[in-house]
Amino acid sequence: MDYIDLYCERIGPGLWAEPVNALTNAAFFLAVWLLWRSARRAELLSAPIALLLTLVLAIGIGSALFHTFATTWARVLDELPILLFQLLFVWVYARRVMGLRPLAAGTILIAFFAAALYGRQFPHLLNGSLVYAAAVLLVCVLGTYHYATHKPARAHLVLAAGVLAAAVGLRTLDASVCDRFALGTHFLWHVLVATVIYLCVSALLAVLNERSVPAA
Repeated sequence: MDYIDLYCERIGPGLWAEPVNALTNAAFFLAVWLLWRSARRAELLSAPIALLLTLVLAIGIGSALFHTFATTWARVLDELPILLFQLLFVWVYARRVMGLRPLAAGTILIAFFAAALYGRQFPHLLNGSLVYAAAVLLVCVLGTYHYATHKPARAHLVLAAGVLAAAVGLRTLDASVCDRFALGTHFLWHVLVATVIYLCVSALLAVLNERSVPAA
């Protein structure tokens, strides 16, 4: 049986060859439930916010599928929602929090997308984690802006940047620790990325709630 073997925990085919990597995707489901509850309470479930939350749900489902089926189609379902979430979050944040015009927001979006695509050209560097370098840099920039401009939930994005950097580091280390720790470190990537998503969307909701305007 052909299967994709990218992570330390998987040592063969089978739906439950990566049980911890598969089960830790529950962190995404917890994050989306907490965010949905916050958005509903604040009456902020506009189309963009609902789509963001749907993409978080899709991230959890797609990742769980990849860590069970380990096929090419499952890998697409694992990676695509992550990219779409990042792009939509950047757009909504740039437009509604930073107040940028569509051209400026679009320029940031295109630059980020290009950087992420460039990182994909080097799948063997950093255990395939180079693709997330652009995300770490962008969250650092947004976190600095969010903190410096005294936005609601002021420290959320700064904290998210630190957690994301740690997550990328653990994702990178996964293959190199197999000999000493058979479980690997990828499962921690899931938990930390879910935390990053929660912090980022919470910061966005806090700003929108203060302004009491729809996110569109």
